[in-house]
Amino acid sequence: MALSSTGKEHLYHHLIDRLSDGSLKFFNPHKLNDPRYVKLPLSIRVLLEAAIRSCDGLYVKDKDVESILDWEQQQAKTEVPFLPARVLLQDFTGIPAMVDLAAMRDALIKHGVDPSLVNPKCPTDLIVDHCLQKDFSKCAIQNAPNPGGGEGPSRPPPSSKPLPRGASHCGGQRGSCSKAACSDPPSSAGGPAHTSVQQIENTPLLCPFHLKPVSEAETAVKNQEMELIRNKERLQFFKWCSKAFKNVNVVPPDVGAVHQVNLEYLSRVIHVRGGLIYPDSVLGTDSHTTMINGLGILGWGVGGIESEAVMLGQPVSLTLPQVVGCKLVGSINPLTTSIDVVLGITKHLRQAGIAGKFVEFFGPGVSQLSAPDRTTIANMCPEYNATVSFFPVDRVTIQHFKKTHFSQKQLELLESYLKAVKLFRTYEDAAEDPQFSEVIEINMSSMVPYVSGPKRPQDRMAVCSMKEGFQSCLDEKVGPKGFNISKDKQHIQVPFLHGGQEYQLVHGSVVIAAVISCTNNCNPSVMLTAGLLAKKAVEAGLMVKPYIRTSLAPGSGMVTHYLNASGVLPYFNQLGFEVIGYGCATCVGNIAPLPETVVDAIKQGDLVTCGILSGNRHFEGRLCDCVRANYLASPPLVVAYAIAGTVGIDFEKEPLGVTSDGKELYLRDIWPSREEVREMEEDTVISSIFKELKERMEKENTFWSNIECPESVIFPWDSKSTYIRSPSFFSKLSKEVPPPQSIDNAHALLFLGDKVTTDHISPAGSIARVSAAAKYLLSKRLTPREFNSYGARRGNDAVMTRGTFASIKLQNRLVGKAGPKTVHIPSGQTLDVFEAAERYQRDGVPLVILAGKDYGSGNSRDWVAKGPYLLGVRAVIAESFEKLHKNQLVGMGIMPLQFVPEHNADTLELSGKERFSISLPERLCARQQLTVKTSQGKSFEVTAQFDSDLEVTVFQHGGLLRYVARTML
Repeated sequence: MALSSTGKEHLYHHLIDRLSDGSLKFFNPHKLNDPRYVKLPLSIRVLLEAAIRSCDGLYVKDKDVESILDWEQQQAKTEVPFLPARVLLQDFTGIPAMVDLAAMRDALIKHGVDPSLVNPKCPTDLIVDHCLQKDFSKCAIQNAPNPGGGEGPSRPPPSSKPLPRGASHCGGQRGSCSKAACSDPPSSAGGPAHTSVQQIENTPLLCPFHLKPVSEAETAVKNQEMELIRNKERLQFFKWCSKAFKNVNVVPPDVGAVHQVNLEYLSRVIHVRGGLIYPDSVLGTDSHTTMINGLGILGWGVGGIESEAVMLGQPVSLTLPQVVGCKLVGSINPLTTSIDVVLGITKHLRQAGIAGKFVEFFGPGVSQLSAPDRTTIANMCPEYNATVSFFPVDRVTIQHFKKTHFSQKQLELLESYLKAVKLFRTYEDAAEDPQFSEVIEINMSSMVPYVSGPKRPQDRMAVCSMKEGFQSCLDEKVGPKGFNISKDKQHIQVPFLHGGQEYQLVHGSVVIAAVISCTNNCNPSVMLTAGLLAKKAVEAGLMVKPYIRTSLAPGSGMVTHYLNASGVLPYFNQLGFEVIGYGCATCVGNIAPLPETVVDAIKQGDLVTCGILSGNRHFEGRLCDCVRANYLASPPLVVAYAIAGTVGIDFEKEPLGVTSDGKELYLRDIWPSREEVREMEEDTVISSIFKELKERMEKENTFWSNIECPESVIFPWDSKSTYIRSPSFFSKLSKEVPPPQSIDNAHALLFLGDKVTTDHISPAGSIARVSAAAKYLLSKRLTPREFNSYGARRGNDAVMTRGTFASIKLQNRLVGKAGPKTVHIPSGQTLDVFEAAERYQRDGVPLVILAGKDYGSGNSRDWVAKGPYLLGVRAVIAESFEKLHKNQLVGMGIMPLQFVPEHNADTLELSGKERFSISLPERLCARQQLTVKTSQGKSFEVTAQFDSDLEVTVFQHGGLLRYVARTML
């Protein structure tokens, strides 16, 4: 018999089904036999399954299930609850949540209750990734001389036979080698280029010039040491949490960034718990949480208080979202890279006006997108203001998982379950397409590759129009695009000698070609496309002219690793694209001089020659003062134009070169297919990254192991700590719910205007030396250098309360100028906000805040409600609230009160210096109107912004934390 969380028979026990092998049970919404289910978008089906499974009659009710099932009629109208499968925390937001749970244990033990009962009800992953700062760095190889485009004798590619790390050293430490400092000659192991695919984990760290193994850098070790010194208290607390709490998985430092770990290790797609199987879903406190939707896992970002609520078993409330169907059709242009596709789709969605909606992809074109493409698009949600961009699981997703940490048995279980509950898609089958609120169709064949130039990055030109575009630039008068070259001089040819051989330069000749894998070109598929293109070009006998200044500047050592492991790095070398180092070089003009004969030829003919690079910045003359036209292009197009030797080429109609047997070779003949690139990316890059991360997750972390932590069930708070402190949220906690407390003769702590953001309420950056928080830290004998940031000190309520309303941009009408100040009305003194609140609390005076429209907009933060609560704020009276922040206020026991329509502080002629009284009835209701009376004899109506009976209950308990604690008492 299936039981709900209340211990009664589950309301939807009749929907329980078993997989074909009878091993696991699951709630099957398809057994509702309701035709509306198969019409639902798959993202809404995930919400429905969660509501059915979580239905307990208290947090999730039968009417909520019906509302989701009736999505077509209820969308954008009805509030529904959602309990995800897990919560994801990064350490900045995780530490206050865990501090609250530790403090709750203290409160329970005072009432004689077993403190070990306090644990998250929802599985929680906490990734310690935000405490590392870059104190040390080392890179002696950047800006080294460019080896040049094939100058000197031709060299066979070096052997890619893997060597054990540390077996041979090149100049000592990694990063300490320079070309001049190493006497070892390039490897000349004969034979053809070695093309077998190797795994990155077997590839040694390489000297970028000689491809010889080098030792590990000391910088990571030194940064770790500083991390331990700076954050010792926080790390000790996290380690205690990992041992003391059930349902908490702490991922230690030096494993990976939160979104990387979530995407590459924690993502499950399905959960199995207590013999029950259900979809994976996640709410996270990191802005990159939405990436997970690219793998068919529903998830989005929330604030710290919302995440605490879910951890404690309370669902988040959301308006049943509209779902925009994004239909992808058409075939991707062969020359179009993954980045072109991602940015093209992002541009379409940004123009569509889909703020606050779900986006779900469908259509035959989806199958052309790899899993990394999908997660990148999903990660771009903030760019087009969608809540999620959901890609249901299909065969491409399954193929991707085969290269990750999933076993064959897990994949079979995953596919079997998803098909049983209709959460698996065959994008080519239109009969599976659900109904959407609206449909946006994007024809991917319209996404053609572009280059930017010749003088400004914002001037884009389609590659198919490049030849005519460059010609028009020669014709135009001098300006952002034009060079004003007279017609009679546009066809001039200037011969010159280089390396004992004669060449010719013309307008449009390429003299600089730089492949750079930084910013938007760090996607492995783009660099692998360039590498495969170089391989096919070399095999066809094509080469880059030796006078072209070529270079390869990987954004990191990882890029060099996967280029080497995939077997394409030697072909880059043969075309002259040798690794020059790791750092900004060509983009900022750090490039070796062009050969003198080339410079002389350019000057002689007053030629408009070209540089082409895959960076993110270029301006006229920036690469070289004699190179007037500079274009940004994708890495493979840089290789293509370097081989062509000119930008004045139509790749569709003109050959790239001629083979040794006289056959004309077009770019399309050697351009790698998306299938080739995807296979190499999955086999070489993805599988290696996942394997490495899995090993780092599972092996013993010496850094983490050496951190000492207490073994107790109760955390032993250190009164001297300035990072971890027990907050006062549970002071005077009684077993009984107190009656509603009216507000009598409150003063206004602040009188604010419109659009007060969470940055104004709770700054996240550095701690100003003249702030109230700084005064506190100085009193603890810390120097300003040791202040760290508000984010790092979120586990100390004394710091965070003093940091509340500490923004230098706060506009308080009581003061009249920007700054973290207010007027203590009884004395008339202008004080720090904290100091004024402290005086009011000392005198037993309750506080309110007056505000305008959109109070609490911006990024969600846990202390935007906790801070005002500890300052003594009982209510916020505003024209309107940002919904998420309104929920946070309720969650901390602060009343959100909204002026009735047509009324605000100005129409009511409030000065902010009155005293305010608000009488609460014994039985408070959702959306109830209340009367506010002032000491000046005025009264006005406000609406209590409680959206449900549950919110009223949470408020009456004094907030969510006290509510949960009382349920345990």
